[in-house]
Amino acid sequence: MSGENQQVDASSGSTDLAPPPAPMSRAGRLARPALTLTAAAAALAYVGTVDPNEPGHYPVCPLFRLTGVLCPGCGGLRSAHAFAHGDLVTAVGANALAVAGYFFFAGFMILWLVRAYRGASAPRLVVRPSYWWGIGAVAVLFSVVRNLPMGAFLAP
Repeated sequence: MSGENQQVDASSGSTDLAPPPAPMSRAGRLARPALTLTAAAAALAYVGTVDPNEPGHYPVCPLFRLTGVLCPGCGGLRSAHAFAHGDLVTAVGANALAVAGYFFFAGFMILWLVRAYRGASAPRLVVRPSYWWGIGAVAVLFSVVRNLPMGAFLAP
């Protein structure tokens, strides 16, 4: 038992637990994932409206500007723009790693919305340190390959 929710009655020695929180309504449970999805959709709509292929709308990647090396995020805005317009081939060509992230985010949002609708707890994204190292290795490998002549097809 947790000590923070207990109250001990000195005269009888019994322990009274704090009452459980009132169940949240379905609308209350859906509010957080719906707001998150709304914010992501608004950001995608903005990038879909303001073309990153035209200069002056967005800042240039500082790593690319200083070194000419493409980072794992280079082409991400062009990818999001193409994705927002339903052009999956162009989106993958601009940044394949970003497109994988879009689909991961969509899957996570579907899971979160379904669980909130059913009244289950929100999904927790717990990533082991070994997986973080794997994700980092994939990002580094993606960066290295897209900067080599043989990986030019991965460059935006």
